[in-house]
Amino acid sequence: MAMTCLNNRKNDSFIFSTIEELVPLDHKVRELEKAIDWNFIYPLVRPLYSSFGRPSIDPVVLFKMLFINFTFGIHSMRRTCEEIKVNLAYRWFLGLSIDDVVPNYSTWSQNYIRRYGDSKVFDEIFDKIIKEAITYDFVDLGTVFGDGTHRKANANNKKHENKVVEITKKYYEDELLEEINKDREKHGKKPLKATEDIELIYDEETGELTEGKGTKSIKVSKTDPESGCFHKGEKQKCFAYTNLTFCDRHGFVLHNTVAPGNLHDSVVFHDAYKKLLDIYGDSIHNISLDAGFITPAICREIIEDGIRPYLPYKRPMTKKGFFKKREYTYDETLDIYICPNNKELKYTTTNKSGYKEYKSNPKDCEGCPFLEQCTKSRNHQKVIMRHVWEEYRELANEIRYTPEWKEIYPLRKETIERVYADCKEKHGLRFTRIRGLKKNQHESLIIFGCHNLGKLAKMKKRKGIINILSTNTKDKNIKKMIQIYQFA
Repeated sequence: MAMTCLNNRKNDSFIFSTIEELVPLDHKVRELEKAIDWNFIYPLVRPLYSSFGRPSIDPVVLFKMLFINFTFGIHSMRRTCEEIKVNLAYRWFLGLSIDDVVPNYSTWSQNYIRRYGDSKVFDEIFDKIIKEAITYDFVDLGTVFGDGTHRKANANNKKHENKVVEITKKYYEDELLEEINKDREKHGKKPLKATEDIELIYDEETGELTEGKGTKSIKVSKTDPESGCFHKGEKQKCFAYTNLTFCDRHGFVLHNTVAPGNLHDSVVFHDAYKKLLDIYGDSIHNISLDAGFITPAICREIIEDGIRPYLPYKRPMTKKGFFKKREYTYDETLDIYICPNNKELKYTTTNKSGYKEYKSNPKDCEGCPFLEQCTKSRNHQKVIMRHVWEEYRELANEIRYTPEWKEIYPLRKETIERVYADCKEKHGLRFTRIRGLKKNQHESLIIFGCHNLGKLAKMKKRKGIINILSTNTKDKNIKKMIQIYQFA
């Protein structure tokens, strides 16, 4: 059989067909096009455009370009524009003919700077997609799953400076101080004043008290000052942003908040959680979080909102060879701790951090056979700290022994962890090329919007709500005819 060579035929043929016929019926853009009515963007952006002047680029085209960018993991708007020029499926999705000029990167950039940057259109697009899923009953709001992840910032790790900044006041400090003073008055002690600038900080790992001042030193990037220096375990020290995200049991993202990477998840939690409740508060009954959120303040906030927290077991941060805190029995009636040697640790005071201090009698500890496993203090006195809101954490811990916990908590790895894995691998959540907190918030909303839109399209297709094969092409029983004229 003679060898075939088609090398000379690529430049001398014409194809008489429409883009509609050339785009494969199973291409992803067809799912994205039918998943939602994209005309909803027009009323959102209409106030941002003038009623006179030159005609603008179609805003739906501009935002669809963003969805192409992140849905197909292109990671660059410039490259996205180049891909659209030669990709018929992308042109079909944007509604551009083969002769239409593709908007370039600067067009999108200037539109963002002048129109969309200070608007809420990104939030509204994200909300529209998730509300569409809720309308079709694809979202289960009964239980939500939350977690945080870091996104590497577009910042040079070597270009930074040290700055002394004030420690931000915690949202619950006023309520905590009120609770502290109630406890102090209950024990016959004077109330603390809110103007005191010295705070006693309890280190659970060392069991020691240190004085915390009102300022701290942090590393600030010269490239992207709004990012934060992140370092955890064996991970590389870098500047990053924190994404705190909530999703349902089907993996639909309900809310996302972006913060500097040097803030712990438990610090970012309050603002993100309150925004989540503002939208879905009446529908949420359970919330599942990881060990990083097991703090008395968070447990109290969730439980007082009438929501059941499903949290994991957190190992005590006690040094090896020492008794763990659970080995000291708390007597709620007498308000004392009893050590493994059956000696009492009595209440002494409540510090400004909200911890009640229970101390042993040094005379009881001097000849104790368990002294080396209990404390290394010079005066042979054991100190145990108990938060004034500790009962909320204990209540959250009791939920671990319920059948519901065994059903709900294991779903975390199949929901929020899977969401992060998919968005990092497919939609560019692993790192960012833009700078600034607001821009990263907008970009994250589009990334999670792409994730939700893909799930929405699959669910609608599975339920038969949309039929990708019902297009305007020729009869399916007849072969699609493309006339090719060859010239010698």
